[in-house]
Amino acid sequence: MLIRKEHTGDGGLLGIWKMVETREELLQLFPKHLRSEADTYLKDVRSERRSVEWLSTRVMLLDLLGSEQIILNRKDGSPYLSEGKIKISISHTKEYAAILLHETSAVGIDVETRSERVVKIAGKFISEDEYIDPAQKIVHQLLHWSAKETLFKLINEQGIDFKQHLHIYPFTPCKEGLIRARETKTNKRRSFRLHYEVHPDYVLTWAIEEGGASK
Repeated sequence: MLIRKEHTGDGGLLGIWKMVETREELLQLFPKHLRSEADTYLKDVRSERRSVEWLSTRVMLLDLLGSEQIILNRKDGSPYLSEGKIKISISHTKEYAAILLHETSAVGIDVETRSERVVKIAGKFISEDEYIDPAQKIVHQLLHWSAKETLFKLINEQGIDFKQHLHIYPFTPCKEGLIRARETKTNKRRSFRLHYEVHPDYVLTWAIEEGGASK
């Protein structure tokens, strides 16, 4: 079910869906004349979770835009809409799906379920120069991961190493705020500001290139 639909201050449209429905329940919400698209995809998908994720994002997109759009994927896996110039970014986690849309600017969004598993892999994406608050270690590490996932989608460059090419400036997590970051993968070496939120079940980060990035 759609639990959030919000126009952001920088021209974006953000949606959060809590995936409580079954595959069959979501199919009932899918437009009938687009069911062939769903049937084509789902016939080869045995995983209930993958089916629910796929259907949830498409039903949510309909709720957000009020019109039907088909989500396609480029060779690198990044999503785009078949009609119009609206930019889209999509993320899934255990119980939630998130979408960020913008009419003209590149976007990135990431949602992550809160879990201690991030501690085991933190050394692979957090550099020695990046600050982690020891009093909020897990959520701070998770915000670093989420922010770098958002940057990865926003920058859309191949060969990005999260630890080497994406850098988070020091901050102390609050309930919500801004994260300053930069990339050293491209010659532009751009700087960004990302929005973040900490919820009881998940963390969320997102960014819009125009108006959310400074060079």
